[in-house]
Amino acid sequence: MVLDSKRNRVDFILDPCARLMRNVNPNTISLLALIIAALAGLMLFFSDRWDALLIFAALAVLVSGFFDGLDGKVARLSGKTSKKGDFVDHVLDRYADVLLIGAVAISTWCSPYIGVIAIVGVLLTSYMGTQAQAVGAGRHYGGILGRADRMVLLIAMPILQYVLMTTGSSSLDLVLIKTNFLEIMMIWFAVVGNITAVQRAWTTYRVLK
Repeated sequence: MVLDSKRNRVDFILDPCARLMRNVNPNTISLLALIIAALAGLMLFFSDRWDALLIFAALAVLVSGFFDGLDGKVARLSGKTSKKGDFVDHVLDRYADVLLIGAVAISTWCSPYIGVIAIVGVLLTSYMGTQAQAVGAGRHYGGILGRADRMVLLIAMPILQYVLMTTGSSSLDLVLIKTNFLEIMMIWFAVVGNITAVQRAWTTYRVLK
């Protein structure tokens, strides 16, 4: 939510691109965002074998996020907004989340237990937001960890991990444990994602009669 509330600050980039792509089907743009997210996930999974993939993955996440922010603007500009399109966008977004975070969860970068909790947190966060709308409370984007925040971390942490690896080490020694930037990211998703889901659930519950 920290960054979700500031999405309009990139409109100066998205709006001209949306005008250029106004004849493109918004669902095609959503699908393209998913495909690029899947490629980013593959690169994250294999990045323990070739560390340069961390940089390519970060760039792919950035491009995927760009198209994800573009589809809705193109739909509004071309008069193609619809409930069906909104539904497709959300479905593909959830698949993108799972492909990106799941790739790290099953990689050597992260404990699988942390990975599972991270995926649960991210999916429940999104579910609580749309469930609020389903029960008539309006779509809920509140809480600590929004999708924009996740995307920024999925860009920044692979880059930081790559920088760390240029020093000749792939791990951070934190007193009693060894970890890395990707695992720290997943711990954040696991903890803060579930806190955000609870925040959204509680906020929605309080406004219902």
